[in-house]
Amino acid sequence: MKSPTHSRPWLPPKSAFAGFRFPAEVIVVAVRWYLRFNLSYRDVEELLVERGVEVDHVTVYRWVQRFTPLLADAARFARHSPGDRWFTDETYVKVNGVWRYVYRAIDQHGQVIDVLVSSRRDADGARRFFRRALSTLKVTPSEVITDAAAHYPRVLDELVPSAWHHVEQYANNRIEADHGQLKHRLRSMWSTNRQDRTSDHRRTRLHAEPTTRTLRTRRRRRARNADRRSVHRTRPSDLTADRRSVQPA
Repeated sequence: MKSPTHSRPWLPPKSAFAGFRFPAEVIVVAVRWYLRFNLSYRDVEELLVERGVEVDHVTVYRWVQRFTPLLADAARFARHSPGDRWFTDETYVKVNGVWRYVYRAIDQHGQVIDVLVSSRRDADGARRFFRRALSTLKVTPSEVITDAAAHYPRVLDELVPSAWHHVEQYANNRIEADHGQLKHRLRSMWSTNRQDRTSDHRRTRLHAEPTTRTLRTRRRRRARNADRRSVHRTRPSDLTADRRSVQPA
């Protein structure tokens, strides 16, 4: 006789917000504010405090690092279909204190095609960028607009031979303007890091033990101030009183 088989009860999928102290609505709103508007982590912290949610800016940073890929994947289905005109260019940003080149491309609708961080601006970096973009989107562009860098024609002839390579002056202004928005977005992050480093430096100076040179300087300053206080300063009233006290012979 076969033993009865017990089917496992159906369990709902585990939520990505499980284990977090704050509700999912608060986390999503905080991450959206940071990604949509030109805000720093401290700005998001202040906005949440004004609405009765006390959260540290470091927590907001962890939320952004954790949930940005998930939100990007969820919004991928609502994006416009990639266009066939790619505006490609590279810029440079500081990553962990080191300047890196960032290859970026947008289509005629203004949406980002792909992004690649590279340590060099050469044919290998451009080749890796286009290979990744072509394999991810499964779309072959009919026109690629770049600057007059020497490595682009060779890479495009190898990977996208059917695309028209456009290098006319001012034709790449659209991606240049998009670089400006990226740099403007990063400035708020850099200013927050500078404020943190400045506050940490001031806090260290306040709580640090004074050095021997500092103690010597303090002693000299105290001795100089004591000498100044000991000097008798003559007032005009004292001179007038002395003249009155002198009797003619």
